[in-house]
Amino acid sequence: MLDYKKEYERWLASDALSADEKAELKSIAGDEIEIESRFYGPLEFGTAGLRGTMKVGLHQMNVHVIRWATQGFADVIAAEGDGAKKKGVAICMDCRAHSMDFARAAAEVCAANGIRVRMFESLRPTPELSFAVRYYGCQAGINVTASHNPKEYNGYKVYWADGAQLPPQHAAAIAQRLEKIDIFTGVKRMAFDDAVKAGLITLLGEETDKMFMANVMAMVNDRSSIAQVANTFKMVYTPFHGCGWKLVPEALRGLGVKNLYCVEQQMVLDGTFPTVASPNPENPEGFYLAIELADKVGADFILGTDPDSDRVGIMVRGADGKFIPVTGNQTGVLLLDYLIGAMRRAGKMPAKPYFLKTIVTTEMARKVAESNGVTCCDTFTGFKFMAEKKNALEAAGEGHVIMSYEESYGYMLGDYVRDKDAVTASLLITEMAAWYATKGMTLYDAIQALYEKYGWYGEKTHNLVMPGLDGLEKMAALMKRLRTAPPADIAGVTVVTRKDYQDGTATDCATGRMTAMELKGSNVLRYELADGTTILVRPSGTEPKIKVYILTKGADAADRDANIEKYSAWVKTLTE
Repeated sequence: MLDYKKEYERWLASDALSADEKAELKSIAGDEIEIESRFYGPLEFGTAGLRGTMKVGLHQMNVHVIRWATQGFADVIAAEGDGAKKKGVAICMDCRAHSMDFARAAAEVCAANGIRVRMFESLRPTPELSFAVRYYGCQAGINVTASHNPKEYNGYKVYWADGAQLPPQHAAAIAQRLEKIDIFTGVKRMAFDDAVKAGLITLLGEETDKMFMANVMAMVNDRSSIAQVANTFKMVYTPFHGCGWKLVPEALRGLGVKNLYCVEQQMVLDGTFPTVASPNPENPEGFYLAIELADKVGADFILGTDPDSDRVGIMVRGADGKFIPVTGNQTGVLLLDYLIGAMRRAGKMPAKPYFLKTIVTTEMARKVAESNGVTCCDTFTGFKFMAEKKNALEAAGEGHVIMSYEESYGYMLGDYVRDKDAVTASLLITEMAAWYATKGMTLYDAIQALYEKYGWYGEKTHNLVMPGLDGLEKMAALMKRLRTAPPADIAGVTVVTRKDYQDGTATDCATGRMTAMELKGSNVLRYELADGTTILVRPSGTEPKIKVYILTKGADAADRDANIEKYSAWVKTLTE
């Protein structure tokens, strides 16, 4: 355990800090709790990189921590040889406070280490960074973003040569390297302008946008439907003050949407997200301005992308004409079912189509895929695992992945990115909405029709929040208890199969027989019940909470909803 007081004094005495930074540290003198929270240890470098609040301190997001992390990453890149340094890294950022400062700081460290940098001149959607890494043949990528976190946060995501976020083994190598680097004396730096003059930093702009958008627009399957309803089809879009503001409307207009209404107040780039409590399209309350606008102009369809434009959420009019959110699971099922049909109609379906989802994503998606002759595979949560699976399947010639998605509003489409992509997803979801409009249906009608066709599936995620320093202990204790004394039944329904993704074992509860699964190495428990329900329990990798996923199915809507209620009551007993 680091001596936080000593570390605080070391920062105060360091020449690396500006007068403002020192003043911020002096202002917390005597506040033991605040000093400890900022200096008890370094910000952990995990598979998602870094994420934290923007303050001065070792356990925070600031320019010193960014430089330190980048030095560790630069060492890992340099270890791949001179070729890797020449291929270099692509760097991009979102709309948050200090995102540009952090991106420039990362570029300076890479350049000082002899690594070529291609840095976007201004903010861009996350999928465009993944595209740039692949398109320019870079060794790696860095994205300064905290996605849809509150405004106090920023983050630092790292990518490898395939355009996907770092696999766990590379992240672990960086974390190990960082233990040996002193945050002030162990970092190489080169002034930004000098690095540009030396040809080590090149700025990316419109030419990369054009190449990215050419790939996005090539994903269109059906222009005739949108042309057919163009005069009557009205939609509202919001980027929640973030990176989707330019390219998403460009894609939608390129598709042929004539009546596109953007929420003006939220088209303003602003990392403080002044109009919303949370800039997350998973939270329906953020859509209040979009609903106001949709009601005013008579639109039936609302689409919103999160600040770094990798997640997309939609709202549609329900049976009573009022707007209701469509969940990530439902949007994915709608899109998968639509794409299979649209790609076949357009002659674009590959010979051996595959679809990827995560273990916590609705089983309805598997039903849709398999009913339509598409192979479905599960992966762990996170698009790096989907990217790995896609790369492996396609390299082996086993098949071609047409879509990958997870329940938390992320969709990966096409072959030019290896991360969730709200630009392409927005385009195809809108194409789908227009196709249904030609049939006189809204997306609400469409999801009801899919329930009738494939079964009344339902999902609910519960977050068991366990804050504080003892939160991690409570989380570990709950997982241990579920392993050592596993439930024989849940809410009165027998557990048929128990799966532990930590060691990759599946246990038949009736016979006790254990078999090995393909997936292993993640702290997730899965219970498959006699009524076809699946319950999964996993600690969050980024927040102090345990997530419990209920994936169920009923004979009809009422039966499904009753199941969700019954199993939700059981989830609440876990923390008692």
